[in-house]
Amino acid sequence: MKKILITGGAGFIGSHVVRRFITSHPEYHIVNLDKLTYAGNLLNLKDVEHKPNYRFIKGDIVDAAFIDQLFKTEKFDSVIHLAAESHVDRSISNPLDFVMTNVVGTVNLLNASLKNWKGAYGEHRFYHVSTDEVYGSLGEKGLFTETSAYDPHSPYSASKASSDHFVRSYQDTYGLNTVISNCSNNYGSHHFPEKLIPLAINNIRQNNPIPVYGKGENIRDWLWVEDHARAIDVIFHQAKAGSTFNVGGHNEWTNIDLIRLLCHIMDLKLNRPEGSSEKLITYVTDRAGHDLRYAIDSNKLQKELGWAPSLQFEEGLGKTVDWYLANTDWLNNVTSGNYQFYYQEQYSDR
Repeated sequence: MKKILITGGAGFIGSHVVRRFITSHPEYHIVNLDKLTYAGNLLNLKDVEHKPNYRFIKGDIVDAAFIDQLFKTEKFDSVIHLAAESHVDRSISNPLDFVMTNVVGTVNLLNASLKNWKGAYGEHRFYHVSTDEVYGSLGEKGLFTETSAYDPHSPYSASKASSDHFVRSYQDTYGLNTVISNCSNNYGSHHFPEKLIPLAINNIRQNNPIPVYGKGENIRDWLWVEDHARAIDVIFHQAKAGSTFNVGGHNEWTNIDLIRLLCHIMDLKLNRPEGSSEKLITYVTDRAGHDLRYAIDSNKLQKELGWAPSLQFEEGLGKTVDWYLANTDWLNNVTSGNYQFYYQEQYSDR
């Protein structure tokens, strides 16, 4: 049974990837390594935590000695690396945390892979999951491609750009079998409510103000998280060593138009008069270094590996709202911090 390490598997995107690999590939043993910071939530995987081909390990990728011993003991066949600090606002307040996790943590994993795979790199794979924010900001036209120059504008995107460069350097210098994907903004279930869509859903639900940066004119390309997990599955199994793929939803929205659509959906779902939720929109001072527009060209992924988004945004956003409204206990646990006790409850005797 092939053993795959998935880092950051208790987070938003990571939990969807873990679930997909557990269920779609029962021939693999999936080890989920997560530090369980504020955004890591084992409740995200409650439905699959007892599957026979799954195991959770709590640990920090910044701890090089721990990572070396883990690789030596577990003998992983491949790595899918998603563990990262990812919230831009937090990176502005505390950039060093992003350097440590996103850069040093990635290098620790690369070094452990080199040491334990001992030159038989073609039999193993190191898959690094990154972001479109490494490319910087677009004007009104154009799309990011796999050959776009890196131009990060925040400590978060700078740390991810650095980690991308380290991964490529280990491919070129040591022959490690690596692939990288850079994705656009994800949305869907189990998203920590500091990010735009779950924050807005939760605030609308509670009739609290919906904060919108500046005039809400920043544009993002939105990708349903389950489509992203499917893309990771395809890239992991089919991509050539050393390749890079952009993953996007072909789905650009200004922040304010997205929020207005979300308000409309929430009014319908909550049986509120049309326009009620829009009254909660509150414009706040814009974020420092706020990129105007991101948009991904994922034609390479579609042409070479046959992947394409499965949902129109309105349908995906409706499914997302349905999930949050049906899982208010999850939202309440996350916003209160009670979810952080789940690890002690489930794993204290292990």
